[in-house]
Amino acid sequence: MAGVFSYESSDVDWCEDNYRHSENVVEYFNTMSSFIFFVISPIMLYLLHPYAKERNLAVHLVWLMMIFVGLFSMYFHMTLSFMGQMLDELSIVWVLAIGYALWFPRRLFPSFIKDRNSFSKMVLAVTVVTTLSSFVKPTANAYVLNVFGVHTLYSMCVEMRCCNDQRVLRLAKVSIGLWVLAISCWISDKFGCSFWQKLNFCYLHGIWHILIVVATAHGSTLIAYFDASVEIPYSLPGIQYWPKDSWGLGLPYIALKGSTKTSKTC
Repeated sequence: MAGVFSYESSDVDWCEDNYRHSENVVEYFNTMSSFIFFVISPIMLYLLHPYAKERNLAVHLVWLMMIFVGLFSMYFHMTLSFMGQMLDELSIVWVLAIGYALWFPRRLFPSFIKDRNSFSKMVLAVTVVTTLSSFVKPTANAYVLNVFGVHTLYSMCVEMRCCNDQRVLRLAKVSIGLWVLAISCWISDKFGCSFWQKLNFCYLHGIWHILIVVATAHGSTLIAYFDASVEIPYSLPGIQYWPKDSWGLGLPYIALKGSTKTSKTC
């Protein structure tokens, strides 16, 4: 049992040179770049609070879990232990599962699902089974990640067909661009390591950490916007940017121009 906590007990080893900057940290830059989770997550928790308060405070679980993703990512890259790998991967599965349960459009529910409560219980059951089985068969994580990811992408494509708001469409394009760039860094680090070693630039996985957090902020805000438009339309949701909306850059969030009082008078 102690072996799963041992340094380099994981089969995964990223391109960055091991122990190059510290004898106690296997992948120094990959570990340090995980700090971005602790920077972006609290900001998103603050920015999305008005939306979460009006919609469902469970929305905060997404970015609270992102903090754990950062914590477990640091632990994994610091040790490259099997337990670190499992915690890192499972925390990502739980982030996707929570967002999936909260935001997947009701009108796209399977016919045997009657309400969001039942849908959330089904997602919870699948995630718990995946969590338990992953310690026996770690590849179970990949299958569940793909199912959640592909189905969420499909639902967003369906929602975008009916959207003509230019600000929302711009957010969608930026979100896709960030995801593509982030995934390109991950793939290139994983499968093109020899090329980057020749260039003495083995830090693409660390750059992936930074890009994926920013991409998640954009993508989750886009999904939350469509959710708010359907579930709390009286709040008149819109897209704004922090720290300054007029820049059109920064972290996107849901701004509510209406209120609960508006709902009562309609």
